[in-house]
Amino acid sequence: MAEHFLEIDGGIMEGGGQILRVCTALSCLLGVKIKIYNIRAGRSTPGLRPQHLSGLEMIRDLCDGCLEEAKVGSTEICFSPGKIKGGNHVADTKTAGSVCLLMQVSIPCVLFAAAPSELILRGGTNAEMAPQIDYTLQVCKPIIEKFGFQFNCDLKMRGYYPRGGGEVRIKLSPTKLLSPINMTERGIITKIHGKAFVAGVLPFKLANEMASAAIRCIKKELHDIYVNIQPVQEPKEKAFGNGNGIIIFAETSTGCVLAGSALGKRGVSADRVGSEAAEMLLINLRHGGCVDQYLQDQIIIFMALASGVSRVRTGPLTLHSQTAIHFAEMLTKAKFTVNKINDQESGSERCIIECEGIGMTNPNF
Repeated sequence: MAEHFLEIDGGIMEGGGQILRVCTALSCLLGVKIKIYNIRAGRSTPGLRPQHLSGLEMIRDLCDGCLEEAKVGSTEICFSPGKIKGGNHVADTKTAGSVCLLMQVSIPCVLFAAAPSELILRGGTNAEMAPQIDYTLQVCKPIIEKFGFQFNCDLKMRGYYPRGGGEVRIKLSPTKLLSPINMTERGIITKIHGKAFVAGVLPFKLANEMASAAIRCIKKELHDIYVNIQPVQEPKEKAFGNGNGIIIFAETSTGCVLAGSALGKRGVSADRVGSEAAEMLLINLRHGGCVDQYLQDQIIIFMALASGVSRVRTGPLTLHSQTAIHFAEMLTKAKFTVNKINDQESGSERCIIECEGIGMTNPNF
């Protein structure tokens, strides 16, 4: 093979689908050919799953690229990107594969497209092992928009494990340059709100039980703050299949939003689902960071592409973030530094992630 492909070991560090998402998005943006091997090597079902494949195929279509050896179960792929063109694209996982993860891989790419894009993404909206769409819309979207762009996301249909069937439509205009962000002051918690939902044939009392268990759990630790968690029956015409879950948001005086969430599964009581989400929120509030553990790794790619220095205060650095930083540095040459601060009081570790971004510019402007 005369062509030079940058070789990437998909089995190191976090070793999952995230390496695929970060590396293909950056490959597409930077015009670098990549070969990823050992894909999801450590997982119980190694290789590409349907949602990873639909994400790769969408990136290929967005930039008229060439994707080789990509099928369900493949542990190795080669990707040669072309020019990012925008327009209308559809990605359908045909399973409960997450539409939120499809957004993670596609949004950075279409920001640097030649024309506005409309993406139709189909799969699970509230599914295991991925952010819930409510999280993506209420936590992830406002924070990534601080990098200096806006997008519209229309939730047409919710879809749950195992059938999927959800759909979101994203509209986004390209940008010339991303600005850096500075999120280092958490401020005080001003409100805690959320929703506990049931969809399909599941009884409404589950929503009430999840909500009250979560409120009890939060009140034990945060006595004097009003907690409003609404029980919701998702309307039939807006939800495909059956599901239940809860998502709780905390907003602060400086505009940070952090969250905790959980999904119901067979054999797990509604009380337990509610307290699991509450506990996750509390963990993210205790560390005093400006972003929660799930947003941490999702902002790395934007920090790397932005023009100037971004600084974000977080809790303990997750393996997902370490992995995203490793590959972002390798592909973009952006420079990240992570300063750890051990907080004697709470006993938790905090970090400041700092990045000198590469100031990627859109060649079409």
